[in-house]
Amino acid sequence: MAQRPKKQEDDNNKRSENRGGEQRGGDQGENPFIEKLVAVNRVAKVVKGGKRFGFAALMVIGDQKGRIGFAHAKAREVPDAVKKATEAAKRNMIRIPLREGRTIHHDVYGHFGAGKVVLRTAPPGTGIISGGPMRAVFEVLGVQDVISKSVGSSNPHNMILATLEALKSTVSPRQVANRRNKKVSDIVGKQKEYGGKLDAEAATKESAKEE
Repeated sequence: MAQRPKKQEDDNNKRSENRGGEQRGGDQGENPFIEKLVAVNRVAKVVKGGKRFGFAALMVIGDQKGRIGFAHAKAREVPDAVKKATEAAKRNMIRIPLREGRTIHHDVYGHFGAGKVVLRTAPPGTGIISGGPMRAVFEVLGVQDVISKSVGSSNPHNMILATLEALKSTVSPRQVANRRNKKVSDIVGKQKEYGGKLDAEAATKESAKEE
């Protein structure tokens, strides 16, 4: 049985090592944001001589730690529209205060155009009780427990913007304390929540984590 020359074996080993190195480098440069494609619509532009067709993409991105961005973009092809929307969303990111990193601080109502949504805080283990575009927003934001309901238009664009308006209106105990020039313990005090006690010291530590 003929044996391979030693030089050929060395070349094969170098190629396998190079392939492995390129793969590890790709893993290290992983995108820190979670991207969700909400909707893709076919659009047309009337020009001289006919119609020019394209696609419009709605994208939401987030780091699952309280930051979220939303944008829509148009292009001749779907991948180009998704890429443009993703880049625009990264430039328009906002931070939303989360309670214990899993839910919103209080019940809120938001509307944009004909879109109207109601968001309610939920105890641990509830999960994301939502559907459609609103679920994509909560998943990329990092919300784990929330109850939501859309009571207006089912248009994805209006629903997402209404949800973001509602999230923007949430305030944490630390933000309220800073506005009133008081301590967090003076705002929260002692209260019962979901059958357990949340004292002022725990609330202060929780608000400090948000910073």
